[in-house]
Parts: sequence; C-alpha cells; structure tokens
Amino acid sequence: MRKFCSILLALALAAWAANVRLYLKDGTYHMVREYQVQTDRVRYYSVERSDWEEIPLDLVDLKRTQSEAVERQAALDKENQVVTEEEAAAKVVRAEVRKIPQDPGVYWMQGQTVKILPAGETSVQSPKGRRVLQALTYPFLNGKGTLELNGAHSLNVFTDPEQEFYIQLAEPEDFGIAKLTTKGGVRIVEHLTYNTVVKDLVEEERTMVDILRRETAEQLYKIWPMEKLPPGEYAVVEFTDGKVNIQVWDFTIKGK
Repeated sequence: MRKFCSILLALALAAWAANVRLYLKDGTYHMVREYQVQTDRVRYYSVERSDWEEIPLDLVDLKRTQSEAVERQAALDKENQVVTEEEAAAKVVRAEVRKIPQDPGVYWMQGQTVKILPAGETSVQSPKGRRVLQALTYPFLNGKGTLELNGAHSLNVFTDPEQEFYIQLAEPEDFGIAKLTTKGGVRIVEHLTYNTVVKDLVEEERTMVDILRRETAEQLYKIWPMEKLPPGEYAVVEFTDGKVNIQVWDFTIKGK
C-alpha cells in the first residue's frame, strides 16, 4: 500500500511539473505543456485548447516564466528525493522483517544478523518476601511491592542511545520501553499497589520512555526511542495493566 501511494505521488508530481505557466506582461498567463521562443514570437502548446498557438514575444514575461519553471523543477526534485529515500528505507525494513523469527519475543539487528534479546526473570518484593512473578497468587499480594530484576546491571549492553528493536507479539498487548531504577543489587521495573478489598486489583506504576513504533507485519513492530537514551538501565516490556503479567527484556545503554 505504501509503495502504491508513493507511485501515485510520483505520478501526481510529474503531472504537476509537466505544465508550465507562460506569463504575460499584463500579469495573466497561459497554462502550457511546452513553449518555444522563435525570433519575435513564442510558440506554445495550450493545455486548455490542446493545440499549438503563437503569441508576440514582446507580450510575454519570459523572466517570470523561466524563474517559476526553475522553482517548480527544484520542488519536484526535492519531492522525488523524499520518495526515493522513503522507498529505500522501506526496502531495508522489508528485508529485515523477512529475517525476524515469527516466535514471540524481542529482536535486534547487528549488521545483517538477527539477534535475540533474552527475556529477564522478574520477581516481586513485598513485605512477605520475594516471589518469582509466575509463582504469585493473589492472597500473597497485599500492600505494596516492587517488580524487580536481579543484578544492578543488565548483561545485554548497547552503546547506541537510539537502539532499535523488533517486538513480535503473540496477541495484542501494550508494549514499550521502560526506564528501570537501580536499588542495591536489583533493578526495579515497576511499583505495585495491591487492593486488599477488590480481589485481583493491582495498580502498576512504571516509567515509560517516549518511543516511535511502526507495524512492519501482523503483530510485529519496530520500536525505537523518540530521543536518545541517557546511559542507564532499560527494558522492552509487554504488559496488560492491572494483570501483573509483564514480560521484560532488559538492556543497558552504556556511554561510548
């Protein structure tokens, strides 16, 4: 669809640039497909009447006509360059997408090679102790807690503050990049508040980074930060708010 739209834009630009305004010295103009200066006359092909006509040269404002033609051509060249660059970028993305596994998870490209970003194992720290997230039951969840990753730093280190990732979803869910907080020997993914009155009601509070996203295939998204990430601990996360079902793929941004 995107390629089709680009073709339509290119055709529209070509049609727009094909016609020229032949200005007269009284300020009016004829819309022409082309014109020729012949001694004391200007011969032109009228778009309105679809035929060749002539007009005395001294009635024509050639300077204005030529100036506008140059400006129109420059605008056309610029738009063509944008279309070409967008198509080239889209071609690169399509080539990358063909390499991404269909298995749910997070991936990144190193040159032409697809790399898997390993999922981290999270646990919840609460007044009653620490439990692995998958082993939690709601009678255990009361008061406040934190969802954590062991270790002060991720083993997955990137130096590019605009690192791009692909996330393949198994089903529609929210996702993004979270900024983690380091406390002692753990990284806090989010803060949890459990409702002791309403069963299964959990408030999750996390710090999300502004990202850009592009769906490149069904439930496959390319994501990257809107602004450069400062050095620190981060994670690509997939979640449904209130369900404490967050999946975490942690990484570190290290300054060069």
